[in-house]
Amino acid sequence: MTGAALGLAAAGAALSWIGYAWAPHVLTLRCVWRAPRGAGRRIALTFDDGPDPEFTPQVLALLAARRVPATFFLVGERAARAPDVVRAIAAAGHEVGSHGWSHRSLWLCGPARTDREIGRTRATLAALTGRAPALFRPPWGMVNAALFRTLRRHEQRCVFWSIQPEGLRPAPAAAQVARVLRRAHPGAIVDLHDAEGTPGAPARLCAALPAILDGLAAAGYRFGTVSELLAS
Repeated sequence: MTGAALGLAAAGAALSWIGYAWAPHVLTLRCVWRAPRGAGRRIALTFDDGPDPEFTPQVLALLAARRVPATFFLVGERAARAPDVVRAIAAAGHEVGSHGWSHRSLWLCGPARTDREIGRTRATLAALTGRAPALFRPPWGMVNAALFRTLRRHEQRCVFWSIQPEGLRPAPAAAQVARVLRRAHPGAIVDLHDAEGTPGAPARLCAALPAILDGLAAAGYRFGTVSELLAS
């Protein structure tokens, strides 16, 4: 193959990737969460990347002590390894959503892999909780052109967040508390991590969570699940 042909092939591959992954991602960035009219002072806490056999039960205990409902976006393969923790989340009355099977970025998944990531997790969570998840959060917030058609087929809605106190970079517990309380607003969706995406994230979360819960309550916020916000 000549140099010119290689260049054309590379350009074609780049354009294909832009159309499949980057362009849909840019479009989703425009979909900023807007509080439903009836949300009032309600806020939704969400937990990603679990279940974690050590830290998710700690989170559940902190939520139970304050009677706070939440939404857990679970990784399918982790759910399959910790079924009792999944059942405990559901039994406590929390909402269970999907976070994909392997936590693989959808930028690296073709249409068939995207369908497997979503469909396999849906089936696993339905078997463990008795109810198929209605919500899906893409790992790392990355989407592709196949995602939304796949979600329609599996009857799920894509959910992002409006406050993320810790993302790819570690954030100390005190910084996470300050960030959540500073950015809190009616109808906010807070993205927290009860299992490792960033190393050490669940331990930092458990250190921060009591002050987050108490601070939001003191500021007059009521807690609800994501689906409750969407239904407002």
